[in-house]
Amino acid sequence: MATSVLKLVLIIFSILPPLALSKSQLPFKPNTLVLPVRKDSATSLHVTNIRKGTPFVATPLVVDLNNKFLWRDCERNYSSTSYRFPFCHSTQCSRVGNHYCHKCLAPARPGCHNNTCGVMTTNPLTQWTILGELGQDIVSVQSAHGPNSGPFVTVTQFIFSCAPPKLLTGPLPKDVLGVAGLGHNPGSIPYQLASHYGFQPKFALCLTSSNKANGVIFFGKGPYKLNPGIDISDPVGFTPITVGPRGEYYIQVISININNKALPLDMPRISRNKQGSFPNALLSTTTPYTTLKHSIFMATTKFFADQLSWAPQIQPPVSPFGVCFNSSKISGTRVGPAVPSIDLVLQSGNVTWKIAGANSMVQARPDVLCLGFVDGGIRPRIPIVIGSHQLEDNLLQFDLAKSRLGFSNSLLFRRATCANFNFTTTP
Repeated sequence: MATSVLKLVLIIFSILPPLALSKSQLPFKPNTLVLPVRKDSATSLHVTNIRKGTPFVATPLVVDLNNKFLWRDCERNYSSTSYRFPFCHSTQCSRVGNHYCHKCLAPARPGCHNNTCGVMTTNPLTQWTILGELGQDIVSVQSAHGPNSGPFVTVTQFIFSCAPPKLLTGPLPKDVLGVAGLGHNPGSIPYQLASHYGFQPKFALCLTSSNKANGVIFFGKGPYKLNPGIDISDPVGFTPITVGPRGEYYIQVISININNKALPLDMPRISRNKQGSFPNALLSTTTPYTTLKHSIFMATTKFFADQLSWAPQIQPPVSPFGVCFNSSKISGTRVGPAVPSIDLVLQSGNVTWKIAGANSMVQARPDVLCLGFVDGGIRPRIPIVIGSHQLEDNLLQFDLAKSRLGFSNSLLFRRATCANFNFTTTP
């Protein structure tokens, strides 16, 4: 009897269609993740908020394009029940290239345990480096739904550095707890999100120039969209990226053109330091304005002023800039002040990054516009550091798998800004 019943059950299941999970039952696997980024009015640094720990707490972090890790002060307002600490010589330590063991003789707490993995953690403004404890915890990040935010997703074993509070020195926004590192390292935010969700290590930076609205960082393959449905996924140009020893991103600037005329100066082709040879331009989100080697700076400011001869100069110029003008004599356009164009000629000379007036000029005072470039001295370690003012309202795509940078030029040409991504609605 039992055998007959079993045969009947098998026959019934053999003729039934296979069971299928509904979309609501399937685990959600996003193609693109997003982080909001605001511009701090006091420091002009860009800050993101990442939900972290158990329970989730919004953690404000300075966006640092060249830091290897997410790091935070673990002594201030951090009591997560899901915090874990990898031990010395563990797989997690090897993943981030660690060769240190961390010791702490104080009572155990996040950031203070014995025989844990230690990572060298750097403040990008002071360049002060200190040993922090490698930790793991849950983070929650929003997905993208076209030009709007979508559901939150979680990474349960996100690794980061637990740093002591004394690392939070320097002119940082007063509410930040650490740094969101986007550098080239398996422990950085782009690599960890890509590894967890199975997409290529690729992210796109879209910093806002506004102090009142959020910009956005995209992670994943895209598409990258801004309201009202503008697809900004396809760059207007690409140039190779070279990664420095600290995970920083360099590109090669062949020449600088002003008003379509080449700057009368031989550009340094290579910067040489103890670590070897690298291209001459570093991309930085923690340097407010592009910094130029003294010879390049002097040639740039003089040539630019000659091309803008109809606008009276302001003497002395407003610090830290080298040349300023009476803005009442300069008309406006939808891409900023009507001033001589500035182009960075990249790669082999056939790729051009156009810097619009909104990115080249700074409103230093009422009726005073200054050229937003700063003198970096006679012998700087890096001849050109492209600062955040020149990056704002441009989409920069970092394709780490292909070692290349894609750029959009100013989104103002397309009647959009980086504040056009909507973080207020979730489908």
